[in-house]
Amino acid sequence: MSNLRLSRGLCAAVGNFIQGSHPTLDALYISAGAPGKPPELAHHSKWKEWLFRAGQDENVDSLSVLGNILEEAMDVPPTDNVLRKDWELRRKIVSEALAADGLEYFRGGRVLPSGRPIESERTESTTIEKKKLKPTSIEELLGILIKGLPRAMHPLTHRRKNSVNLVFTSEYDIQDILHALLRPWISDIRPEEVTPSYAGTSTRMDFLLPEYSLVIETKLARSKLHGKDIGEELILDIDHYRTHPHCKILWCVIYDPNHYIQNAEGLVHDLEGESTNTKGTVATRIFVIQP
Repeated sequence: MSNLRLSRGLCAAVGNFIQGSHPTLDALYISAGAPGKPPELAHHSKWKEWLFRAGQDENVDSLSVLGNILEEAMDVPPTDNVLRKDWELRRKIVSEALAADGLEYFRGGRVLPSGRPIESERTESTTIEKKKLKPTSIEELLGILIKGLPRAMHPLTHRRKNSVNLVFTSEYDIQDILHALLRPWISDIRPEEVTPSYAGTSTRMDFLLPEYSLVIETKLARSKLHGKDIGEELILDIDHYRTHPHCKILWCVIYDPNHYIQNAEGLVHDLEGESTNTKGTVATRIFVIQP
């Protein structure tokens, strides 16, 4: 991991270069891997401080974060000639700040120490990425995909000029992107399997992975009131899935972009784990995604 300290000057240059609203840049920094929550600072200070923290966190690859933040701004010039001149000047300032710290930017969001052969870095980076992209278990795979949902969504919600941005405002939207992420890895995915009748009703589960006796259920926190009630929904879901002959493991994915769920850790603590009653046994994992 390139836990390299990023100078204050470099962070300031990047903060001045990257433009956008607070929500847009929050999403960019989170998807880039910036650590922690957004600093509660004014616009001119927030972005340089958050990037500076990336160089202080031993669990963060600061050069990867820096490259991810810079990629679109460095690689995509404005089409307007007047704006392009300003962009070229600010881009030059960032390049000079990188050089002053012994770094260099390469197209595609890659920041490397100056003079380091790009081909050898690409080979090394590819090897590292391949290791990361070879989960050793279904649990590891699902954990990577579920926790990475905000990063997967970002290029779809912030598309290039003249492209339609996608939105994720319903449970079907969450199901669709998760289904797309699962398909290259798992051959037998059965969306919308009908569950056995329970209390006189039957429902459709989101995904059944029969090879692993595993069900994935997705939810979207729609409001503050729903955020309070979602725990009760999960209790009913867990009890329902105990009756399904092919469900031994239940993964509940709750997407809560507006932080309607006030105590996510408490929700996970109360409902996660293996539970048994006269209907059967199910082992439950709870993921609350609050980007």
